[in-house]
Amino acid sequence: MRRASWLLAILVTGAVTGGAFVWVVNAIGVPPRRLAPYVERRAEGHDRVIVEAGRLASRMLVALDRGRSEARGRLPIPARDDALARTVASPASSGAGRVIVVATPGEALQAIAGAEPGDVISFAPGTYRFRGPYIDVRRPGAAGAPITVRAARAGSVVLEFDMTEGFLVSAPYWNFEGLTIRGACAADSGCEHAFHVVAGASHFAARDNTIFDFNAQFKINASAGQVPDSGVIEGNVIADTRPRQTANPVAKIDLVAASHWRITGNRIADFVKAQGDGISTGAFAKGGGADNRFERNVVVCERHLRGLPGQRVGLSLGDGGTGHAYCRDGRCITEQDRSVIASNLIVSCSDDGIYLNRAARSRVADNTLIDTAGIVLRFGETGAEVTGNLVDGPILAKDGAALHASGNVDTGLAQIYLGSHPVRRLFEDPLALDLRWRRTAPRQGRAAEAPVDLCGATRPSRPAYGAFEDIGRCPAAAQ
Repeated sequence: MRRASWLLAILVTGAVTGGAFVWVVNAIGVPPRRLAPYVERRAEGHDRVIVEAGRLASRMLVALDRGRSEARGRLPIPARDDALARTVASPASSGAGRVIVVATPGEALQAIAGAEPGDVISFAPGTYRFRGPYIDVRRPGAAGAPITVRAARAGSVVLEFDMTEGFLVSAPYWNFEGLTIRGACAADSGCEHAFHVVAGASHFAARDNTIFDFNAQFKINASAGQVPDSGVIEGNVIADTRPRQTANPVAKIDLVAASHWRITGNRIADFVKAQGDGISTGAFAKGGGADNRFERNVVVCERHLRGLPGQRVGLSLGDGGTGHAYCRDGRCITEQDRSVIASNLIVSCSDDGIYLNRAARSRVADNTLIDTAGIVLRFGETGAEVTGNLVDGPILAKDGAALHASGNVDTGLAQIYLGSHPVRRLFEDPLALDLRWRRTAPRQGRAAEAPVDLCGATRPSRPAYGAFEDIGRCPAAAQ
């Protein structure tokens, strides 16, 4: 408690002495939202006055940083990547392969077990309940003739998984499209993954699915000396309807060791880990992979699930690190190499919006972050070009990380401790997800990372800072 009291005393004294305040805040090096739980924890176990003072200080710090609690507006729908869509087109679009209509869980399992390259396994409208350890997906598709599992009509098929893993995919060239998948386990630790992509399952694609209530909707990792590279996760809605009552890892997209994945155009929301360390992440890549891209995603860490304990991170390269046995090279000298986080909208996170951990030669460009702890780089292995971002928070390098920052708009820690949020004032009502510009959009002096923005608009020669030119170009999703 002495250290917590010392920090609070310095903050108060520094606020009076002006320049000393800026020095102290920069020395602390953490935003108020991250200091708040520390202060409250340090006060625990003391007499009632100290405990209440810690709680009050915690609430004040959070209020200064986060403002009111909303993020209930409609989510913008990111634009599709047309070039990417052509590379993972299903055989249904070309008329190749058999179309196998299934109307029961048993028929679906039989079709998957006997699938051949080019097959389209099409679920008739309805709700399907699956039980058991997993659905074994081991028959390989082929380049130009993937095997596709889809809903006959988008939005008409619900798969309920009462199983530890849903689709265990270990063979290449499988597409999953237009499905609604729900975790339906009695205990949250029983519903680990909707998709577990392992070993030789390269060129996996999941597009336009809606997936609720798993600890990790997508888990990707090496197995038996093989790594499932070159996958696509695009256009999905990925969320939880309640906090996950588990101490197991919680991350909506958990990518370990694999390279050349494209995670684009997804809406990811409400991932709260209620037990264990309380840390959860929207999506990450780690484990020694390279050339992965997170592009044009909308991540709302806390949309309907607000004000709960724990730390929620938006997107990460490196996350919390990887045990050597799970690394691509068996060592993980770096967690990621040459990976990119670009043109994403990241909102309402109790912790960092973007976090880089031992992520070499990274690029973080043209993202918009609102109500997060900002962009953080850690450790000497991390090096990143950070350009064109619009950040309602700080951009920080710690523990020897190499930050090459240019052309960003961010908010200094001292401003945040005074409750000042100039980036929020650029928008009509950002905490309610009304991200229309109040005035003319601030513009960069460089070309954007990608030729189109979050909403699919072509970027001009002097693009707006952040992920989009005009949020009105993005359709708004139904609640």
